[in-house]
This record gives sequence, C-alpha cells and structure tokens, in this order.
Amino acid sequence: MTEQPTRMVVVGASLAGLNAARALRDQGHAGPITLIGEEPHAPYDRPPLSKGFLVSGADHTSLALADTAVLGLTELYGRRAVHLDTGERTVHLDDGGTVPYDGLVIATGAGARSWPGPLPATGVHTLRTLDDATALRRDLGTGPRRVLVAGGGFIGSEAAATGAELGHDVTLAIRGPAPLHQVLGEDAASFLSDLHHTAGVSVRPFTTLTGLQGGRRVTSVTLDGAHHVNADTVLLALGAVPHTDWLTASGLRLDAGLVTDAHTRAVGTDGRPHPTVVAAGDVTRFPHPHASGLLSLGHWSNAVEQARIAARTLLHPRAPSVYRPVASFWSTQYGVRFRAVGLPREADEAITREYDIGRRRLDVAYYRGGRLVGALTANRAAHIARYREQLARDLETPVEARSA
Repeated sequence: MTEQPTRMVVVGASLAGLNAARALRDQGHAGPITLIGEEPHAPYDRPPLSKGFLVSGADHTSLALADTAVLGLTELYGRRAVHLDTGERTVHLDDGGTVPYDGLVIATGAGARSWPGPLPATGVHTLRTLDDATALRRDLGTGPRRVLVAGGGFIGSEAAATGAELGHDVTLAIRGPAPLHQVLGEDAASFLSDLHHTAGVSVRPFTTLTGLQGGRRVTSVTLDGAHHVNADTVLLALGAVPHTDWLTASGLRLDAGLVTDAHTRAVGTDGRPHPTVVAAGDVTRFPHPHASGLLSLGHWSNAVEQARIAARTLLHPRAPSVYRPVASFWSTQYGVRFRAVGLPREADEAITREYDIGRRRLDVAYYRGGRLVGALTANRAAHIARYREQLARDLETPVEARSA
C-alpha cells in the first residue's frame, strides 16, 4: 500500500468514529473521508444519556459533538454496514450499496444486551442510544413511576440515581453484592450503595431478573424466578454487546469484540495485523501492560485517544504509534463526582485511604502484585491527578525494568 492511503472510510458515527475522522484531518489527510453511521443522527455525546439528558428538557442538539461540515466528510447516516470484504477493500451496506476504501477505521461501538424473552409493548427500555434516552425520558416525565432497573453497572447505577432524583420509586436489582462491585471492589461499591440507600433507592443484591409481566404496558417483574415486584417502567441495563456481527465473514479475529494489536491494527484470524484496517472505541479488545488479557474499555477517553492513534497508524503504517493509555472514566451520582484512572478491575488488592460517606469523599488505590494499576476517588480530584501521574510513569518504564 502507499504511505498515504487516499480513500478513508470510518464505520461508526460514534465518538470514536468522529474523532478518527477529525484526527485524520488534523494529521494531514486531505483526501476523501466517508463516515457511515447506523443511527439517523450525526455523532453525539453519550455519557449524558443516563444522567443530565434524562432530567433536562433539552433536545438532541445539546448533545452534538461538533460541526462535521468543517471536516469535509461524506456523511452516510441511517445506513448500516452488513459485511466487510478486506480482500476487495469494500464495505457493504444494508441498502445494497458499497463503499470502497484504502484505509478503514472500525468504530461501530457496542449495543445494549437484549432481553431473551417476550416483552410487554411499552414501558421496557434499554439505554445506549439517543432514541433510547428520549423514550425513557418521555416515560419518566409522565408522572411518578415505579421504576425497576436491572443491572448495577455504570448505566444502571446512574439511571437509578437519576430516577430517584426525579422523585420516582426506584428498585435497583443487581447480580452482585453491590453496584459496580466487580469493577471497583468492596469499599467503593459499599460507598455507592450507601448513596443509593440514602436517596431512597431499594437495592436488591444477588438478584436476577427472570420475567417481565404485562400486556400493553409492563406491570411487574419477576426476580429469581419467584419474587414479584410491581413496576411500570423497567430499564434493562444488562451489559453491552460489541457491534461485530457485520464482521463475521471478514477474516478478522473476533473475541468478545474486534481484536487489535498494540498499534490499533485489526488482527486477522491468521494472527497477523491487517495493514489497512484499524479500530477504536467500545468495539475493540487490545493488549495493555496492566491487563492480564485483552482489554476492552467502554470509556469516553478511550474512544478519543484510541481514535487518534488509529488515524496515525493508517497514515503512517511503517511507523505506527503504540496505544498504551492511562484509562480514565468518571460518573456523577447524587452530586458526587467519581473519577477513576487505570484498571481497578485488574487489581488483586484494594487499599482504601479515605472513606467518608458523611462528607461524600472516597479514595481507593488498586494494586496487582504490589504495583499500582488503578485508583478511584469521590470528590477528590487533586488525588486522582497524582495517581494518573504515577500510572503514566509506570507505563513509560521499559517492560524489563517494570518486571525486575
């Protein structure tokens, strides 16, 4: 291939997709760029969907990420990629059209895990897209509701907090002992549970949603196959599924996502990185020095940073950069600003340095093998900056020195 591919195609009008297109322009690509998105909307900001957007009366324009006109893109929205032919370097679309490329960025993200059984006609929601959030906001705005949130991850926990702040009767059903326990550990999860309890949310630990009842509208749910809880609004926050179905016959390696190498290049089923295909955002699984296996990061910062490296890799394939981020994410619940860096879920030890539920302050450091791999704070922004610096220094240290 040439050093500078001519026709660039980005599949996924997501935060990662938009930032890949912007990075291509910023890094000097003057040729055509086509941005393909399954949703009918231009790229928008997703974190507010489970928080501020549910509360405000703002329309979708408040979530717009940027004016794409300045980037000179060919924008194809409401068009879904259904097949990738890496041999012919062609993306096939659901309307029968095809889009050829010299360089391809895959940024198709992830969707909500679906419910396996029948659903009542109304009142049951997922929360991954703007249309999802609009429907849920409309539902929550029709008066006091009995809300059941199934799933204690970030989306479930944030939506439960927002529902409580709106005055609804909220039940949060989670499989583990506390919200985000698997991701953040015992103390941080306990801190978050205390916030929910104080706000009046009924947290149901070690509980699985097993049934949904109702005809035109949901009326109740079944938990653990036996316990019935009245609910007229249900949010299914059961996790995410990477959008890789269109890649099944592409010759690229799929393993709970699209596998990339350390330079963001898509890895083929033969184990070799593909020279003309890169990926960024929630759809990816990639190696990282602080991870015990391939890593998937569904965070805003990852989408932005990975997209920048992916663009550089396409434009400079003979000298690709290494993607080795200090992961970061945040969450606001009940006015408490949680911030985290690194990979807390990779830890084998968590040391709590501050736990003050009264003042709503928290500071937890996470270690694996005695080495810092992550940190979480609540209302302690200055602390998180120091942790970030330490993690960045460790990632810059040669592997041999780190393992010595």
